[in-house]
Amino acid sequence: MTNPIVTHFFDEPTNTFSYVVRDPDSKTCAILDSVLDFDYAAGRTDVRSADEIIAFVQVNELEVAWILETHVHADHLSAAPYLHEKLGGKTGIGARIVEVQEIFGKAFNAGTEFARDGSQFDRLLEEGDTFSIGNLEGYVLHTPGHTPACLTYVIGDAAFVGDTLFMPDYGTARCDFPGGDARTLFRSIQKVLALPPDTRVFLCHDYKTPERNEYRHETTVAEQRKHNVHVHEGISEEAFVKMRTERDATLDMPRLILPSVQVNMRAGHLPPAEDNGQVYLKVPINKF
Repeated sequence: MTNPIVTHFFDEPTNTFSYVVRDPDSKTCAILDSVLDFDYAAGRTDVRSADEIIAFVQVNELEVAWILETHVHADHLSAAPYLHEKLGGKTGIGARIVEVQEIFGKAFNAGTEFARDGSQFDRLLEEGDTFSIGNLEGYVLHTPGHTPACLTYVIGDAAFVGDTLFMPDYGTARCDFPGGDARTLFRSIQKVLALPPDTRVFLCHDYKTPERNEYRHETTVAEQRKHNVHVHEGISEEAFVKMRTERDATLDMPRLILPSVQVNMRAGHLPPAEDNGQVYLKVPINKF
C-alpha cells in the first residue's frame, strides 16, 4: 500500500489545521480544510493562509487533483474558491451537505439564488466512495454527529477526521449544532477506531490542554483507542451521550460560526452582492 506524504498548515487564530496530501510516486496532491482569513470586527477577508499553501504547491511543482472539505466548518471560512482559481482541482464534500444547506439556508433566509442541492461542489461524496490522488486511492467514511455531512477521508495509512476527534487528551467534537447528535457521533467514531491501530489520524483542530503547551495535529488509532478521554475502550455509548450532552450545554457558540456557515454552505463563496454592489453577511438576532 502506498502511503501519502502529509504536510500541515496551522492557522492559530482559528486553531485550524489544513493539509496538503501528496502521492509520493507523482506530483499529484489534494488540499483539505483550507482557511480564508477573516477579520470579523472589520468585515475583511484575507488570503495569506491560502497563499502559504499555494506557495508550497508551486515550489514543489505539484498538481492539485482535489480541494476537499471534511464538513461545513463553523469556526473558519473556507478558501476553496480562491485555491481552485489559482491551482485548479475538483471540490468535494459529503453528500448530506444538502441537509446542512436546507437548515442554514432557512436560518439565514437565503434567497432563491442559493441552491440547496450541493451543486456548488464538483462532487458530493457518500460512504464507501473512492477518489484518486495520482496513484493513491482514498475512500470515504461518513462520520456524522458533529454535523450531518461530516466525512473522514482515508488515504493509505492516513485518516483525516475533521472535527470528529481531537487529540486524545482533548476528546471529541461538540454535537449541539443544528443536525448534530451525540449518539450518532459515538457510532461514527467507532468506524474510525475500527481502522488499523497504526493508522495516522490527522485532526482539523487543536486547542492544547492545561497539561500540554504545544499544538498537535497528528495521533494514531491506537492512541485514540487507549487514551481518548471521551471515547477510549470501555466507554459505553450511554456514558458518552450523557457526558457529551452535558458538556455541550456549557459551551459558547464558536466566535465565527455566523459568517463561517453562511460562506461554507456556499462552498466558500460569499453571498451575492446586493443592489448597491456590496456583499453582506447576516447576523440573525436571537436565532441560535
